[in-house]
Amino acid sequence: MEHPLLVSSSPHLHCGMSTRHIMRDVIIALVPALIASVWLFGPRALAVELVCVAAAMAAEYLSRIVMKRPHTVGDLSCIVTGLLLAFNLPSTIPLWQAAFGAVVAIVVAKQMFGGLGQNFVNPALVGRIVLIGSFPAEMGNWETPLAWLGGVDATTTATPLAQLKENGDALFDPLEMLLGIRGGCLGETCIIALVIGGIYLMARHIIRPLIPITYIATVFVLTWILGENPVAHVLSGGLMIGAIFMATDYATCPINRGGKFVYAIGCGLLTVLIRVYGSLPEGVSFAIVIMNILTPLIEKVVRPRVFGSGKAVAK
Repeated sequence: MEHPLLVSSSPHLHCGMSTRHIMRDVIIALVPALIASVWLFGPRALAVELVCVAAAMAAEYLSRIVMKRPHTVGDLSCIVTGLLLAFNLPSTIPLWQAAFGAVVAIVVAKQMFGGLGQNFVNPALVGRIVLIGSFPAEMGNWETPLAWLGGVDATTTATPLAQLKENGDALFDPLEMLLGIRGGCLGETCIIALVIGGIYLMARHIIRPLIPITYIATVFVLTWILGENPVAHVLSGGLMIGAIFMATDYATCPINRGGKFVYAIGCGLLTVLIRVYGSLPEGVSFAIVIMNILTPLIEKVVRPRVFGSGKAVAK
């Protein structure tokens, strides 16, 4: 037969965009935050990022050999995981700990569940949470932005969320918050860079605005209701990078529109509860991971009606 009939599982229509193309666009979207992190925290930031990416690539390559599976380093997903993990770490973290977090993210959270698309939680966030539990002192050591330009090796500072937690409120310069001149993880501080990356992903149709906007709006409204500073909460911590780059992960968020809406509200609600009432000043990582776990349940409850079918009639 010139054109044999091929029988395969769905989907049967292909948009022409491969995993490699998607991951390439995500990497491009992360470049502004990468540049901002090096400008704010110096060569040490670049060293942490390179170590995380290299460890993630090595872990993926070696784990696929051990598990006797085809190599997947070429799809670039391990590079995205390494970058996102690095962006959730302080610049002062020992490099071996950064590498350890990358190995945990790739091997434990991703490859042990079958690889890309079969992980039920975001691998980079799992790596970060493991590092928080294993090395809390190192994960809470924040360097003052731009201190490296003055020749200072390390100057510690408090994050805006920590100030909110301790003082109830504090004076924040919105311009400095947008530019990233505050304590925090490498990739979370410069809001402008993250927004540029998010706009690029939306323009490329890699992500849709529903989850990021709903997540951020939920945090804003709830903190305002609770008497907190909503602007400070939105511009502080890892909310922006979490809402744009991690809560939108294809493998760990709901597929249908209603499910995405419920999922994003849940992320926002948990983030606020942990920030305001929890012992930790930040709750984005834990909120997204918890909602990742609940995604199958959300999709089961918020299930769209089959096209052409009517509502069930009670007998």
